[in-house]
Amino acid sequence: MEWSRLTDITRIAYFSMEIGLSQEIPTYSGGLGILAGDTIKSAADLQIPLVAVTLISRKGYFEQTIDAQGRQHERPSAWDVAAMLELLPTRVTVTIEDRLVVVQAWLYRVKSPSGGVVPVLFLDTDLEENTPKDRAITDVLYGGDAAYRLKQEVVLGIGGVRILAGLGFKVFQYHMNEGHAALLTLELLNQTRNLTATTWTETLEYDRPAVARRCIFTTHTPVPAGHDRFPYDLVRQVLGEHLVPLTTLRELAGHDELNMTTLALKLSRFVNGVAKKHGQVSQAMFPGYEIHAITNGIHPLTWASPYMMALFNRFIQGWALQPELLVRVDNVPDEEIWDAHQGAKAYLAQYIQEVTGQKLYLDVLTIGFARRVAAYKRNDLIFHDVKRLLDIGRGRLQLIFAGKSHPHDESGKAMIQRIHDFIRQLQGQISIIYLPNYNMDVAYRLLPGVDLWLNTPIRPLEASGTSGMKAALNGVPNFSILDGWWIEGHIEGVTGWSIGAPPTELQANNSTEADAADLYDKLERVIMPLYYEDRPGWIRVMKDAIGKNAYYFNTHVMMRRYVTEAYLQR
Repeated sequence: MEWSRLTDITRIAYFSMEIGLSQEIPTYSGGLGILAGDTIKSAADLQIPLVAVTLISRKGYFEQTIDAQGRQHERPSAWDVAAMLELLPTRVTVTIEDRLVVVQAWLYRVKSPSGGVVPVLFLDTDLEENTPKDRAITDVLYGGDAAYRLKQEVVLGIGGVRILAGLGFKVFQYHMNEGHAALLTLELLNQTRNLTATTWTETLEYDRPAVARRCIFTTHTPVPAGHDRFPYDLVRQVLGEHLVPLTTLRELAGHDELNMTTLALKLSRFVNGVAKKHGQVSQAMFPGYEIHAITNGIHPLTWASPYMMALFNRFIQGWALQPELLVRVDNVPDEEIWDAHQGAKAYLAQYIQEVTGQKLYLDVLTIGFARRVAAYKRNDLIFHDVKRLLDIGRGRLQLIFAGKSHPHDESGKAMIQRIHDFIRQLQGQISIIYLPNYNMDVAYRLLPGVDLWLNTPIRPLEASGTSGMKAALNGVPNFSILDGWWIEGHIEGVTGWSIGAPPTELQANNSTEADAADLYDKLERVIMPLYYEDRPGWIRVMKDAIGKNAYYFNTHVMMRRYVTEAYLQR
């Protein structure tokens, strides 16, 4: 598509600190970035006029290796920017620590079989005009200290608005995917100030409603660490008062510290959580604001295994661009669903053999658990009672884990070590595999190849949890705590199974003891007998996971809701 055709229509500008489009562009750390990539792909499929803005993250997030003791080690995930992206000629500047920092943009076009194209702009400060320290601002995703993070958010939010204008994009809505981009509101606010004023004082007038009418904010987590906060001494040092006076910023973003979530809330006309429950939790976290809920999804064409894709193409034509057609999964013969799944399992087994040297048995019930390793996700809950686990699963159960812990999360790293301790302790009794360096490519092999997808977070801290949606698309039932999207997708014994008590209050029903007991009970009395003794019954659950979950929990449905409930409501 010619450049003029990319800029000749008015667009929604979608800002996200991380975007996961493919493994060759490792500018993501986990669920937030993968969601952003899936969002953009569905926007292209649906021909929604979107332009995306992110950071180039030249050294990626990190590549994970795990030593013999189970300790995580990190190394940069470098990639060939010039081979993947097109450098654009326009440059802008932002002021950081009273220096002008030059920002350039690289272009990637996300193209859909429908003919839709979404341009993605990757912002970059690695230019000769900048100091060595400033050239490194866009190097590492979520790297460095608070000052480094704040500088990145200046580039993303302020630099992003300016680069869009410099490139000639006409923007009618700015969508902030999490609070990292909230400084864009200050750039928009500054554009509304009374230009007849002769002095820079706190009495300058701004048109806050005009800014809010153009901004949408999606909050993604109830976990405090997910909401960026910066002390005002640091804000004064990095940002200064080049856009708005600090007195104005304190009114908008909090008196004691700059809270990026508060800033986004105050200057957005539409705010949403990413599942019904998360919307309720967010409403309780931020009283005084109206918090909506639009449940996350996944991009079907990206996450269907080659085996399921071939099956859907034969029996449910058009599913890729119309995933609602997956309700017709009953047209697929049972034996073909099973054969496709076993193909995906064999594909996973081959990968495991190549990477770890371990053997995956195709006739043994295999449980997968893969996500970021953090205390609230309770990645190791299944080991709560090792004796009970052995009584249930000795020789009849395989476990596969994967996941990275943030480099500064020592409790997460300790959990990875504990899981490796259990691997050694249970060797020869229960096969347990830990796949290193969890990323899009690993997920593409792992999710379709297991028989059951496990999720055990502390309620209500799982905002959504899109990995379970990817599993469902591939006919893999979920076995999960009732939190996030699973509250909406769960039908007990039909689409999968719940763990623990149902959610009744925002912070209620968290008992590790009770959750673990329910996990073991359902494994022993319901799930394993169904898997081993009633294959037609198991295939029925596989089909319902596709026909009752995957048909709805996808980014096509999600994006249609954003269009009608957020983008077009003024």
